[in-house]
Amino acid sequence: MRMDEYLEHEWKPALGCTEPGAIAYAAASAASLLDGDITSVELLCDGRMYKNCYAVGIPNSGHRVGILWALGLGVLLPDPSAQLEIFEQVTQDIIDKAQLLIDGDLMKVEVDSSLTGLYVEVRVERGGKWARAVISGEHTNMIRLERGPDFKPIDSIGESMECDAIREQLSGMPFDEMISMASSLTDGDVEKLRSGMDMNMAISRHGLSLLPDDFLSLPQDDSMSSISRMVCGGVYARMWGEDFPVMTLAGSGNKGITFSVPIYMIEKKDGLDPARVEQAMALGCLVTSAATSHLGTLSAVCGASNAAGIGLATALVRMQGGGVEEISMAINNMVGNVTGMICDGAKIGCALKTMTAVDAAFRAVSLAMSGLAIPVSDGIVGQDGLTSLKYLGRIATRGMASADAEILSIMQEKLKAKSSQ
Repeated sequence: MRMDEYLEHEWKPALGCTEPGAIAYAAASAASLLDGDITSVELLCDGRMYKNCYAVGIPNSGHRVGILWALGLGVLLPDPSAQLEIFEQVTQDIIDKAQLLIDGDLMKVEVDSSLTGLYVEVRVERGGKWARAVISGEHTNMIRLERGPDFKPIDSIGESMECDAIREQLSGMPFDEMISMASSLTDGDVEKLRSGMDMNMAISRHGLSLLPDDFLSLPQDDSMSSISRMVCGGVYARMWGEDFPVMTLAGSGNKGITFSVPIYMIEKKDGLDPARVEQAMALGCLVTSAATSHLGTLSAVCGASNAAGIGLATALVRMQGGGVEEISMAINNMVGNVTGMICDGAKIGCALKTMTAVDAAFRAVSLAMSGLAIPVSDGIVGQDGLTSLKYLGRIATRGMASADAEILSIMQEKLKAKSSQ
């Protein structure tokens, strides 16, 4: 695998949260096959997709939130080819028409909690005919697009599961091989990494303007405080639905911000060699994807903390001249610390969780570079970083299955209570 192949699939731009974007992409794809008035829109999705659309803001919508708005806007958007940047097409006229769909009770959302992977199925009735779009596994992996009743199904247009294959390959790759891969950057790879950092810094700077002065003026006796607040600003702006694109990492914009903003700021502050920073960044991306393989694209635990935080720690070690041993120790320190931070959906509260992830990464690296790590005798920490990632995955996928179901139950309970008021 080459770095350019990796970046093509794992370092991609998006506008707004990727889960509402995936729903809107599917809805627009189905609706684009038909003409006439929309009479029915049905969505079937997995529980984690529902969870991540429950309270997150949608760009260009006037800060509307929630899964019905993602679906209602999506079915009216004209160009599905925009994929995860589809909310760029939202206009006031589309917002008004989406409101009519919501008020007219023309949309239905069903959650299938038995689905263990990312799944979105949208069925649209329009002009007396129907069309259906299905996304599975990854946010833009459309595996089915059909229309009826008098049309034959359109062949599957989905990509093969390149992202899963890439992440799985990385999940078992030794760190020295990852370092070698990260050292093979081309000029094009560097440009893509740098443009993503710039993109994520732009939303983070904007996000700071949305936060209260008292929060920003808290005592700052070290650079870590200002860096974690910058990350908080970026994630807050994204979750609030501000109209800024972000560069996603391993399927998540919050991962992209959490990972790249600290690297940018440390490079500027310390005047580090650009080539060292770029290779460290590439390595951290690879480790983030490896961690995501163990957790799953959507997870019961916070991916920004448990994947991007670990990737950030790896990059910081490399920026400070550390090697395989220090990387492994830093990962052990992260796994022994942040494992178990739940994902209760995408929302502005994620901003505080990402601050915690950044703070934890700095501390994990500081200890690792001093030769200190949580030992294998402690808890779920493994004999090395790769083993710790496997144990982290077991906790997230097996150990927290009931926690994920309970989180979804609480969200649905709150929604019912709100609708009855």
